[in-house]
Amino acid sequence: MKQIQTVTVDTLVVGSGAAGYNAANRILQDGRKSVALLTEGVLCGTSRNTGSDKQTYYKLGLGGDSPDSVRRMAEDLFSYGSVDGDNALCEAALSARSFLHLCELGVPFPVNRYGEYVGYKTDHDPFERATSAGPLTSKFMTEALQREADALGLTVYDGLMAVEILQHENAVCGVLALEKKSGELIAFRSAHVVLATGGPAGIYADSVYPTSQMGSTGLALRAGVPLQNMTEWQYGLASLSPRWNVSGTYMQVLPRFVSLDEDGVEHEFLGDYFADPYKALSNVFLKGYQWPFDSAKVLEGSSVIDLLVYRECVLKHRRVYLDYTKNPFGLEKIDFARLSPEAYHYLNRAEACFGTPIERLHLMNEPAVELYRTKGVDIAKEPLEIALCAQHNNGGIAVDLWWQTSLCGLFAVGECAGTHGISRPGGSALNAGQVGSLRAAQYICADTREVLREDVFASVLLTAAAEHATLCAQLLQNSEPIRSWIEQAQRSMSDHGAAIRAPEQLRTAIELVKRMRNTFSTHVGVDKPSLLYQVYQLRDVLDTQLVTLCAMLDFSVTVKTTRGSALYCDPAGELREGLEEIFRLSANRRGAADKIQEVSLIENEATAFWRDVRPLPTSNEAFETVWRGYRENGNIF
Repeated sequence: MKQIQTVTVDTLVVGSGAAGYNAANRILQDGRKSVALLTEGVLCGTSRNTGSDKQTYYKLGLGGDSPDSVRRMAEDLFSYGSVDGDNALCEAALSARSFLHLCELGVPFPVNRYGEYVGYKTDHDPFERATSAGPLTSKFMTEALQREADALGLTVYDGLMAVEILQHENAVCGVLALEKKSGELIAFRSAHVVLATGGPAGIYADSVYPTSQMGSTGLALRAGVPLQNMTEWQYGLASLSPRWNVSGTYMQVLPRFVSLDEDGVEHEFLGDYFADPYKALSNVFLKGYQWPFDSAKVLEGSSVIDLLVYRECVLKHRRVYLDYTKNPFGLEKIDFARLSPEAYHYLNRAEACFGTPIERLHLMNEPAVELYRTKGVDIAKEPLEIALCAQHNNGGIAVDLWWQTSLCGLFAVGECAGTHGISRPGGSALNAGQVGSLRAAQYICADTREVLREDVFASVLLTAAAEHATLCAQLLQNSEPIRSWIEQAQRSMSDHGAAIRAPEQLRTAIELVKRMRNTFSTHVGVDKPSLLYQVYQLRDVLDTQLVTLCAMLDFSVTVKTTRGSALYCDPAGELREGLEEIFRLSANRRGAADKIQEVSLIENEATAFWRDVRPLPTSNEAFETVWRGYRENGNIF
């Protein structure tokens, strides 16, 4: 076997999004540890390539007269259910520090003429904690953090895929990576590894994640690390090409919803459900800031719009579009006064009670129109294909209050860390990514663990590399195209394990995943080493799908009720009039909110178990006590 190049560095950060760059930067700023960053592509990933009409950053209130505090923000984050209290308190306590760091780096968050960071309310937000730098907030953050990394001299290994977490005696000792262009292996000997690989974006076909983001959650699973809250996803209406959230003003300007059947016949399908067109339009308006699918808004509320889109796409196998060129239901002029008071007053204040959807959008949010134009779509002239898409994973890798996993030396930050619960305020993921990466960096800088001795590491590496070499040799001899396997798995997940979940459908999807996991290495193949990375993508998709589907099935038979951004079908539940039986649910919405479901791969099988949430810590220590601990060890140990 060819000798494998080995790089030694104290800390390896895997992922080049906002959380990954921040972790590396904070370690470099401390100056006590060496650090490098590994990425499949510096310009790839969710942070740099996603947004919405007004992408939100959720933070502690820093303007106006709202009576906000660290404790109050922590209590709010904790109250959303299935959240560990120590993570909630950290995300609140370090919110202002992390946000102001971004401001100092040049992220253009707006202030009023007195310097206050004024805010607005986002979903699940009791205060006006939200702010935004526009449709591309996370892109601006990532670019600013990358500039800081360049100035600090961060070493970046681009074009590499991490394929295995190396460990020795229940601790991390490095990472085995694949050079994507050559298919050759490269090893990193490290005492600490920070996973900043984003959410498991590749498991769904209907997804608003960028195509450049697949996720690497399977890395942690195969290292024996549990995931948590994998039932808790966020789904919402999004365009398919380009992949982008159609939230906010994209809905509030009241576009037409149309579908095309297999014969190319157009159906304005909201009219099939709503007898009153103004009732339909009022619900469409509400989808603007109630954008995520919310099971609490199914029996009464705007989430019926999501179900109607799902019905057209999945049950009727039609393609669904938003049309901004004409008013809905053949209305030459909309009588805006017949909308719900909330919708009418909002549009009237915006002076948008006129014209067509695209004319209203030009007035209310011109950048939202321009954004699609820059991506090659002119919504002033052509319809926009949409679906109910996976948008964010509230669950992820289980971590402690320092964002360290159950494997010593392995940390998870950003969306791959499972610190959110049943629901979360819009934009809180950006805050969590910055806080979590800061916490991990603080612990790493104070930790005394050193890299594994070179001869011991060589033995660990030899075993791991031999297994990968055998797998790669087999794959280069197989003939079945790998893309078709990935697409089949993704389609099954979107149809059976997304926002609508029925036990029999989950079992069907689980059986498919199991068959694919057991046979892919003897069937799928690539014709050149530069495509081997796709096999590792497939493996990651299948491993993550298996534990996620098993988590959903376990939830459906254990908790049994519907909650969050998913509907669990229950034949004995309630059904909104006019909908199919698959949408019947038992709406508890807070079921098992004081518990967290964890799921692991144990002997190649997914196993789920439940634990109590860690409580919200009390903070009543005397200043002198805190100061003494801080002088001794930074209050880290």
